[in-house]
Amino acid sequence: MKETENIFLTLINQHRAIIHKITKMYMNGAEEQRDLFQEIVLQLWKAYPTFRGNSKFTTWMYRVCLNTALIYFKKDSRKVDKMPLDENIDIIDVNESEVKEEKLAYLYAAVQELNVVEKALIFLFLENQSHREIAENMGISEVNARVKLNRTKEKLQSIIKKNGYEF
Repeated sequence: MKETENIFLTLINQHRAIIHKITKMYMNGAEEQRDLFQEIVLQLWKAYPTFRGNSKFTTWMYRVCLNTALIYFKKDSRKVDKMPLDENIDIIDVNESEVKEEKLAYLYAAVQELNVVEKALIFLFLENQSHREIAENMGISEVNARVKLNRTKEKLQSIIKKNGYEF
């Protein structure tokens, strides 16, 4: 049992960025993100005995994480607060790192306006997953994944333009 636990914890530590990205996609506040992070780790631990190694650990992890986030989001009937963004942001003397952080904040704010399935599609796309991998993780056909992803990207671009964000 101890060895299994150590292996699991090592894998979670290696891939914890995946969990953090998902929590940011689905929850706005830091406290809600921490709660979802804990719920995801708990569900991963519960499901870990079912991992057979037929796929990469990260593929299995994506599926469990996304399903947990979707269920958590629906079960608790959490409504995502839209973050108002000041259109008059002054970017004088801002270094490159701060500009990247600001763009990332705009992206996450725009993603908050997507529905839960669209968020999952964008997350997997941003993780450089192929259409085939996205289809596997979402439990849909590759063609359906491609179509839904293209529509979601168009919707995200529309939200970004509507809110006056610039990239």
